[in-house]
Amino acid sequence: MIHTSELSFKYKNSDTLFRFPEIDLDAQDSLLILGESGIGKTTLLHLLAGILKPDSGKITIHDTDLNSLTRSQMDKFRGEHIGLVFQKKHAIPSLSVYENLKTRLFFSDKHIDELAVDTVLEQLNLKACKHKNINEISEGQLQRLGIAMAVIHQPKVILADEPTSSLDDKNCNMVINLLKEQAEKNNANLIVITHDHRIKHVFQNTITL
Repeated sequence: MIHTSELSFKYKNSDTLFRFPEIDLDAQDSLLILGESGIGKTTLLHLLAGILKPDSGKITIHDTDLNSLTRSQMDKFRGEHIGLVFQKKHAIPSLSVYENLKTRLFFSDKHIDELAVDTVLEQLNLKACKHKNINEISEGQLQRLGIAMAVIHQPKVILADEPTSSLDDKNCNMVINLLKEQAEKNNANLIVITHDHRIKHVFQNTITL
């Protein structure tokens, strides 16, 4: 469950104060947040992930008040309970697909279960790439690896930043369906932040900034 109220944020040396609408999601609800560039979409995602702290307001994820956590507690909470799908790919080039997933589990302080890794790779059609280095896989495979890295530790919340904006229609549908499937398998909340209106029909809950 995710609840926010009266959220605002202002960057240092900026005159722009971002104010964000309330979010109220029950378990397993998904949410699409739409907005044009510069409106504060990524800022909101970083607030929800605990990367930024709001100037005012409250964020609660599964009964945990993020504002009450110290920096180290927030890092631990994020590592264990939040999955981030970045717009830019964040796999470690010197490692294989499997080693990237093992590293993600290590930093989440989760047991490395090879069967669970194989299951996620199979669900995302990456099993054949398991031992390939990052520079040996395609852009589409790299994008799916980003999803795998976001869900391998079974997070409570999956946050995706512009996951479809650079994709054609076919791959756009594939990626958003994979995200929704993985959220359902993990009983997680999915929040997608984007300016891509093509995926609006997939979500029941939508906020426009």
